[in-house]
Amino acid sequence: MAVGEAGCGPYGVAVDPDGDVWCTQVHRGRVGRLGADGDFQDVPVGPADCRPTVIVAGPDEAMWCSLYQGNAIGRVGLDGSVRCFGVPGAHPYGLAVGPDSALWFTAMNTDRIGRITVDGAITEFDLPTPGGFPSMITGGPDGALWFTLNRANAIGRIDLDGGVRTFPLPTPGAAPVGITSTGDSLWFVEIGAGQIGRITPEGDIVEHPLPDREARPHAIIATSDGCCWFTEWAAGRVGRITPSGDVETHPLPHARSEPHGLAAAPDGRLWVALESGSLAWAMLGRGQF
Repeated sequence: MAVGEAGCGPYGVAVDPDGDVWCTQVHRGRVGRLGADGDFQDVPVGPADCRPTVIVAGPDEAMWCSLYQGNAIGRVGLDGSVRCFGVPGAHPYGLAVGPDSALWFTAMNTDRIGRITVDGAITEFDLPTPGGFPSMITGGPDGALWFTLNRANAIGRIDLDGGVRTFPLPTPGAAPVGITSTGDSLWFVEIGAGQIGRITPEGDIVEHPLPDREARPHAIIATSDGCCWFTEWAAGRVGRITPSGDVETHPLPHARSEPHGLAAAPDGRLWVALESGSLAWAMLGRGQF
């Protein structure tokens, strides 16, 4: 279904505690909220060029988003109220809730991982990978945060005290972006190599080539059955990978839809943000968008 103004660019998507679906509008400086009744509402979170990217449900009954070009982390209350917390020069991108009930984010431009409390207190930790381009981040099964280093071709781990380890990927130029946790391992996408990777908390890595190595996988999420769903940005498809590495893909209504973020809703729907201007959904297990 089309959402927002033409060219708004849905990019990240998340589901709030009430089951409403939220998306960032990367080209309009807004986030949108799709209610169960189909009503779509816009909430401005900054200037039109602030580029809101990732959005997550926070631990405080609010939605949080990264404002990449706005150099800020935004908080949007379920009542529509907005607060923004500046992170100068950071270009924050990935965002996730940590086991400490704070939000953790990647700072692409400053090679740091940041932590922000629900009150807005920010701490930043330097990474040992200059120019590594930290991208997505997620909570891991070991109580740490795990993140991708797109240009360093590695996966990183940061504990709650700021201790960092990095794990180089076997495939040169893999360029990892999205990352998620299944409860025992981390799964990530390699946009440059057309593969899905798995890393254990101990650092053991396995890579699974996709049927279409040019699909440019972008985002990935885990579902309750232990499988992961991912977007194929260049191919206009959504894929599913099982714990053993078996892959199936499903076409979206338009091949040039530019799928980015995904979210699983409590009612069994898988939502996908399409930068071409829409939100798409399918029932998990069916794959019919």
